[in-house]
Amino acid sequence: MPRLARENTLDSFSLALEAGADGIELDVHATSDGVVVVHHDPTLADGTAIACLSRAQLSDTGDDGPLVPTLADVFQLVRGRAELFVEIKEDGIEGLVSDMLLAYGGPSAIHSFHLAMIARLARSATPVRLGVLYEEEPLDVVTLLESHGALDLWPHHPLVTAMLVERVHAMGGRVIPWTVNDVGEAARLVVCGVDGLCSDDVRMLA
Repeated sequence: MPRLARENTLDSFSLALEAGADGIELDVHATSDGVVVVHHDPTLADGTAIACLSRAQLSDTGDDGPLVPTLADVFQLVRGRAELFVEIKEDGIEGLVSDMLLAYGGPSAIHSFHLAMIARLARSATPVRLGVLYEEEPLDVVTLLESHGALDLWPHHPLVTAMLVERVHAMGGRVIPWTVNDVGEAARLVVCGVDGLCSDDVRMLA
């Protein structure tokens, strides 16, 4: 709940669960020693790249450090109470993230703007559900999903129409628009038949 606590932190996720969220969307990167951590940007506030730091070093970097949880920390917090929607921000760590989600065993899915990476995951036959993010309307959403082996469509919310949702549902997919922080827009999207709403404040959607 980024409106109440810093995004991608355990505090924020806890507040979302308390408010009734049935899904948690988060962003991941990997440290230099291969630990998957939860953080929106590839760098910390001081400009240091997460990929250049070990987990131990990341924990000692000041204001950012203690607030950067590992993906494993999130597993322990959520414990299957909500679906984890993991956005992979860093190309090349998809196998590691997929393996972790499979070992976790709770409901989860992967999505990304890195469409080639999603396609690689699909070719690897991962059983983790896959999704594609976009903020400009593609020519054909069904082709976009099918060509990358994905079932979840994550469009920027103004792009969602009832026809788009109908087409995705016809192929067994889900539509989860982002980032919906307006009650009127949320109501419009519900009428369109979306499968979920990604928001900064779960309380608004209640």
